[in-house]
Amino acid sequence: MAGHSQFKNIMHRKGAQDAKRARIFAKLIREITVSAKEGLPDPAANPRLRAAVAAALKQNMTRDAIDRAIKKAAGAAGAENYESVRYEGYGPAGVAVIVEALTDNRNRTASVVRAAFNKAGGALGETNSVSFMFNRLAAIRYPANVASADEVLEAAIEAGADDVVSNEDGHEVLAAVEHFFAVRDALAQAFGDPAEAGIEWRPNMTVALDEDKAASVLKLIDTLEDDDDVQNVYANFELSEDVLAKLSA
Repeated sequence: MAGHSQFKNIMHRKGAQDAKRARIFAKLIREITVSAKEGLPDPAANPRLRAAVAAALKQNMTRDAIDRAIKKAAGAAGAENYESVRYEGYGPAGVAVIVEALTDNRNRTASVVRAAFNKAGGALGETNSVSFMFNRLAAIRYPANVASADEVLEAAIEAGADDVVSNEDGHEVLAAVEHFFAVRDALAQAFGDPAEAGIEWRPNMTVALDEDKAASVLKLIDTLEDDDDVQNVYANFELSEDVLAKLSA
């Protein structure tokens, strides 16, 4: 395993996600707001909003809270005007980092992100300064018990996916970005809503880290994710099983 998914697993084991629930909800509401404003305020007719609502429900957000966010975005007065922005740079040990944010104040967000990089001993770069080290793709994940590997593969390929990786941890379906909504919706009809689904940056080259350097990189990612404007953080590091075990202890 490599990159941000590893960090997420570590944080799950430490139980940190529960402590960040309010911040997670704030990020989800922001995505719902942007999705509803950019398209129709009806999840059935707005694939991005449908994905945002599904993600919120997975985090146990109430239907009332979701509906309020949609109505606020669609109201005459509107809601906050958020825009998508991407930051790229290098963290400790030369690890490439991509930060995706939804912000109503570019200067504020850029200042926070730059300060986080500087404090970690890294540096914020220009757009596209590190993205060449990543592939942009759609990823849809299901638990292992939802169906057999062959059944998921058959359904995924029929839906237009490019690849499926199945193991004891579950099934990960990979597809081109432009096919994300079609593949996700087809799989949802076959197997129910996925455990996770989104468009991600996946590293095509990685940096192996020892325990000390890994701790520094994870601290940077944690700092970035603590900011309400930041939606996703991706990095191209790789940890050995030994280092992962020490960090998870």
